[in-house]
Amino acid sequence: MAAGCVLWRSASDGGIEFALVHRPRYDDWSHPKGKLDPGETARVAARREVLEETGMRCELGQALSTQRYPLPGGLLKRVDYWLARATGGRFVPNEEVDVVRWLSAPETADHLTYPQDRALLVEAAGALRAGGA
Repeated sequence: MAAGCVLWRSASDGGIEFALVHRPRYDDWSHPKGKLDPGETARVAARREVLEETGMRCELGQALSTQRYPLPGGLLKRVDYWLARATGGRFVPNEEVDVVRWLSAPETADHLTYPQDRALLVEAAGALRAGGA
């Protein structure tokens, strides 16, 4: 099991920006996420993974759809997601993530590697418009 967030912040122009992480191991762009540590809840893991991958502390908002997708070997990966507002921090490149980009919703959709991540972005943007931050 894994957990992650669609991480957002207010942009200087009054809009919203979303954070994407680039993982060199897979050469992909995605929302921050990762495996739960033993005994860890999904909510705690989601905040920890955001901090580890983006350098940002965050405040969890509403739960988003759980994603399920196949892995090599016939396994199924489950990732619980939350909408999360960045509350501060600073990115430092690391072994897992070499780049973090803050982008508008349309730019974010263009950069995401996986279709399920684009669906999650649409859900998150809709929740923000509805006041579900």
